[in-house]
Amino acid sequence: MTFPANSIHPSAVIGPEVTLGEGNTVGPHAVLLGPLVLGDNNWIGAHAVIGAPAEIYGIDHGAAWSGALVGTGVQIGSSNVFREYVTVHQGHYDVTTVGDGCYIMNKVYLAHDVRIDDRVTMASSVTLGGHVHVGTGANLGMNCTVHQRRIIGPGTMVGMSAVVSRDIPPFAKAFGSPCRIRGVNAIGMQRSGHPQESVDFLAALYAAGAPVPSADEAPDSLAEALRWWADQVAQ
Repeated sequence: MTFPANSIHPSAVIGPEVTLGEGNTVGPHAVLLGPLVLGDNNWIGAHAVIGAPAEIYGIDHGAAWSGALVGTGVQIGSSNVFREYVTVHQGHYDVTTVGDGCYIMNKVYLAHDVRIDDRVTMASSVTLGGHVHVGTGANLGMNCTVHQRRIIGPGTMVGMSAVVSRDIPPFAKAFGSPCRIRGVNAIGMQRSGHPQESVDFLAALYAAGAPVPSADEAPDSLAEALRWWADQVAQ
């Protein structure tokens, strides 16, 4: 697919070692700081900041806008939306990553070393601590706060103002402070093509408070997500 040239507002700041693909829109007063690699067809709203140094006490914050780069980098895929005042920080130990097709609403904060997989939706003012990993197709509600080093599984639905201090398994529906599993994200599963057998399997499992099964113990449509989960919790 061929995209048009990038459209960058004159007031935006694009620092050294920022690599842009094609067809990106960068709005007024947005700030992109390297090391940063941005794919194609992303939309970045006014005053968004991508690539600022990690918020870690005592580290060198550099001055990336003038070439004094710090951090291990930010890698962003294609066809994402970053609304106004979104903040994405540099990696400190690893690369901060955002996949493809994500919708990141206004004032969302993505701390250092987070990993956001494809097609994730985050409503306004979601806050992720460092090293959080969010799986494909997850949906985080407005003002949700996620403690550092937590795992949020693929296809989860996390409610508004939830305080996530525990890992949330695939396709769970979770909310509250502290956040707890309250069922299965049945609508999300159905929309993504999972058969009713898989929905019922996880609904019964989460209702009973049973451990997350292995891929071999579950319907075939859940195998990929459950292997992902096993890999993440083993790290």
